[in-house]
Amino acid sequence: MRTPMHGSDFSRNLERLNGNDTSPYEPEIGSLPDNEYSKKDMENINKTGTTTIGLTTADGVVMATDMRASLAGRFVSNKNVQKVEQIHPTAALTMAGSVGGAQSFIRTMRIESNLYESRRGEQMSMQALSTLAGNMLRGGPFFMVSPILGGIDEEGSHIYSLDPAGGVMSDDYTVTGSGMQLAYGVLEQDYEEGLSNEEAKTVAARGIKSAVERDTGSGNGVFLAEITEEGVDITGHKDFDDVL
Repeated sequence: MRTPMHGSDFSRNLERLNGNDTSPYEPEIGSLPDNEYSKKDMENINKTGTTTIGLTTADGVVMATDMRASLAGRFVSNKNVQKVEQIHPTAALTMAGSVGGAQSFIRTMRIESNLYESRRGEQMSMQALSTLAGNMLRGGPFFMVSPILGGIDEEGSHIYSLDPAGGVMSDDYTVTGSGMQLAYGVLEQDYEEGLSNEEAKTVAARGIKSAVERDTGSGNGVFLAEITEEGVDITGHKDFDDVL
C-alpha cells in the first residue's frame, strides 16, 4: 500500500474541513463539487448514527439497516429513514454517517452505474462498482460516510465495506455504524457460509435488533434488502417480530 502524502489522514477530506485544500486539477477548466461545511458545522448536521449489515449468501446478498436519524447523536430527528438504496440492477448501498453526504453519494453512484450501462451496453461488475465507489470517496465531496456496497454479478455474491477515506475491503459479511460492535457479536456467532437469503435475513435482523437495544444512534425498526439475479427487493419492518 502506498504511503499517504501531504500529511492527510488517508484522504483529502481533512484538508477540506480545515480550509487548506488545494485542487489537484488546477489550473484545468472545471472543478470538483464542493460545500461550505466547517468542522463545527459537521457536529450539528443530521447523522444516521446507524447500524448497517451486509451478508453474502448462497442465493445472493442480504443487507439490513435500522431506521433512525439523529442530530449529533443526541436527538432523534427521523424515525423512518431508509438507509439502503438500489444503485444498480443487482446492487445496493447502505447509508452510514452524515445523511446529506450519504444521499449525495447514493445518487452519484446510481447515475454513474446507469451511464456505464448506457454507454457500454452491459452492467458494471461488482469489482468495477467497488473501485468507483472507493475513488469517489477518496477524491470527492462526500463527507463523513461509511457505507456498505453489496451485490451480485457473474462471479458471484459480493460485500464491500467502504470507509470515508476511500478504503474498499471485501468480506463475507461486514457491519458499519455506531452499533457495529453489538451487531458483530451476533454475526460472529450466527453467520456461516451457505446461508439461504431467508436464513440470512433472520441473522441480519437479529444483529440490528441487538444494536438498537443498546446503541442510542440506532433504532425504530429494520430495513432488509434482498439481492438476487432477479434484482433488489427492499422492505421495511417496524416490528422485529415480523422478521425473527
